[in-house]
Amino acid sequence: MSTRRIKKVAIIGSGIMGSGIACHFANIGVDVLLLDIVPRELNDKEKAQGLTLEDKAVRDRLVNEALTASLKSKPSPIYHASFANRITTGNMEDDIAKVSEVDWIMEVVVERLDIKQQVFEKLEKHRKPGTLITSNTSGIPIKFMSEGRSEDFQKHFCGTHFFNPARYLKLFEIIPGPKTEASVLDFLNEYGEKFLGKTSVIAKDTPAFIGNRVGIFSIMSLFNTVKDLDLTVEEVDKLSGPVIGRPKSATFRTVDVVGLDTLVHVANGIRENCPDDERKELFVLPDFINTMMENKWLGSKTGQGFYKLERKADGSKDILTLDLNTLEYRANKRAKFATLELTKTIDKVADRFKVLVKGKDKAGEFYRKSFSSLFAYVSNRIPEITDELYKIDDAMKAGFGWEHGPFQIWDAIGVEKGIEMMKAEGLKPADWVMDMVQSGSDTFYSIKDGATYFYDIPKKSQEKIPGQDAFIILDNIRKTTEVFKNSGVSVQDLGDGILNVEFQSKMNTIGGDVLAGLNKAIDMAEKDFAGLVVGNQGPNFSVGANIGMIFMMAAEQEYEELNMAIKYFQDTMMRMRYSSIPTISAPHGMALGGGCEISLHADKVVAAAETYMGLVEFGVGVIPGGGGSKEMTLRASDTFRKGDVQLNTLQEHFLTIGMAKVSTSAYEAFDLGLLQKGKDIVVVNKDRQIAVAKQHAKLMADMGYTQPVHREDVLVLGKQALGMFLVGTDSMEDSHYISEHDKKIANKLAYVMAGGDLSEPTLVSEQYLLDLEREAFLSLCTERKTLERIQHMLTKGKPLRN
Repeated sequence: MSTRRIKKVAIIGSGIMGSGIACHFANIGVDVLLLDIVPRELNDKEKAQGLTLEDKAVRDRLVNEALTASLKSKPSPIYHASFANRITTGNMEDDIAKVSEVDWIMEVVVERLDIKQQVFEKLEKHRKPGTLITSNTSGIPIKFMSEGRSEDFQKHFCGTHFFNPARYLKLFEIIPGPKTEASVLDFLNEYGEKFLGKTSVIAKDTPAFIGNRVGIFSIMSLFNTVKDLDLTVEEVDKLSGPVIGRPKSATFRTVDVVGLDTLVHVANGIRENCPDDERKELFVLPDFINTMMENKWLGSKTGQGFYKLERKADGSKDILTLDLNTLEYRANKRAKFATLELTKTIDKVADRFKVLVKGKDKAGEFYRKSFSSLFAYVSNRIPEITDELYKIDDAMKAGFGWEHGPFQIWDAIGVEKGIEMMKAEGLKPADWVMDMVQSGSDTFYSIKDGATYFYDIPKKSQEKIPGQDAFIILDNIRKTTEVFKNSGVSVQDLGDGILNVEFQSKMNTIGGDVLAGLNKAIDMAEKDFAGLVVGNQGPNFSVGANIGMIFMMAAEQEYEELNMAIKYFQDTMMRMRYSSIPTISAPHGMALGGGCEISLHADKVVAAAETYMGLVEFGVGVIPGGGGSKEMTLRASDTFRKGDVQLNTLQEHFLTIGMAKVSTSAYEAFDLGLLQKGKDIVVVNKDRQIAVAKQHAKLMADMGYTQPVHREDVLVLGKQALGMFLVGTDSMEDSHYISEHDKKIANKLAYVMAGGDLSEPTLVSEQYLLDLEREAFLSLCTERKTLERIQHMLTKGKPLRN
């Protein structure tokens, strides 16, 4: 393990990419020096203020404006607003000497070799020996950049390519130069994964490296397929989106967001610099792309690309689509294919591929053509861009948001079936694929002892993918470690006396089967194990309770059954809190409503940095009924001090629920009182989350975990707080900020969090508050407006606002 430490970094270049990278280093606690060039002339505002080019405010204007714009962008590049204080700005003339104080210098300037070389020449005058120095280039050969620099510079220099936005996209390509030391590559590989939360991929110094080489090929290949099959923009986005595990933006929307000019720049670079690429003709721009470039229809940045946002006279918006034949914009057309209908009941994306390539319609033909082209291309890129096939899959998943990489998709379809498809399209895979099949190996990947193995081409055998020891991959261990399963959960033995309960319902919603499975897991852990983790590796931890079940019971006026169901939820949360073994919740993605309540009642939360947590029940016309309202009251009580501060604190916790606040990161969840400082922790790399949660469960057990004592000491403020809340909701309704029904929901919550209409502040039990909470929840379920909201959410996917 390296003893190198990164305490401070310097980012040279503050554009969208530079500022985003600076923010992400600040996210993980690193001090950042962000530098850019000095303006050569004053702007109008500076002239009006009487400033000169020598004023520091002017000299730092470009860097400060760029960082400010980045911090205001949505989604935010920063986990928490306060983290921006870790970034110090300056300019390349006054502050360049400060790079002598940092541990890593990263260049993120314009993609021109001559400018980069000039920057490196200046930096070397101040860089201390041994300091890491890297370039975030997206394609300029690394070997050219360090020419003429010192031996120490070249040994510590390489490419470190982040994908934009740096906070959200996980790919971190590391590209060695001719003299880069192996220890530098090893350090950056580990640092990217462990500290930056990335998927680190060491690539070869070839045009566009791995991610963009394959990703741009895939897009350019689709451009050609579009014309061959006479598909519309909407049809391609329908076929190349979530149905095959790709982002909702699919192909054409993604190009609009990234910018057509960016795509063209990379495609031209590959075509010009890869003369031996057997598919280089695909990188020649189609006529419709050339026309769009001439018209400056570049996407979101110019207001129109493949899609165009048009404002109507009444102020409403309409999204138009480009007709690729006429190159005129028209109304959207709904895309529908019989082949896609066949996959609607197939939840696992990997299981859909075999069905998709068998399709008899245009969709089936599209998939056969596009997958054949992709498979042939990636197989022929080895060993050109990498020696190991898994790195191509890692790059596409982390850099382009694909759920499955090309070789994983090929495995899902079948290696021999993929070869058969290629032959039908006049394509062929690389010779090593044929050698692999002839040797009797029929998959690129295999699972053994909970680890993933890949086909190593030189060794002609399955070898373990390195770096897995820090991870627990549930897909790999489920078959061999599962100790219980029902329709809602799978419980696995993680080893060392720790169980994991994994939700497996649709979107990990919480219904009776999930609660039964959670109770069973606690029973098993208390009897034969030492601790319990509640964690999964789906897109989201849990979007909340099964509102369809609640709607059915309420609509049928089965209030006794609904009361029992809510009590069962509450009792299960209390078991989480008061079991005889430590319970650890591992939320990530959306942890909403009931998903949030599970974390509120765990002994400890090990949250992924990208956790969007909140009690959002107000949106469907109820209050949190699984202990959330109680818990926020308890947490307010635990932070009370005497006087008016008590009311203010309670009001803050009330507003967290009443405004259905959702954190935009795990760090913001601390501000909302949903995570607790000094107890709960944040993990930047979600891949490590289950393993880290297991470690904490084991540590708590090894230290002698003792079952907590039931709380009887929750201070509620009674009429004093209730009066304050009721005056507030009356005022909000009078000002038309909330509807009559919203006021009714808020008043119910107020009654619970005040502890009822007690005449004076009183110490009460958790059960007292749970009973108030359940009574309020049930009464709201009898409201017609609540049923309308739930029904609207079930049919439209979002709550009704009135």
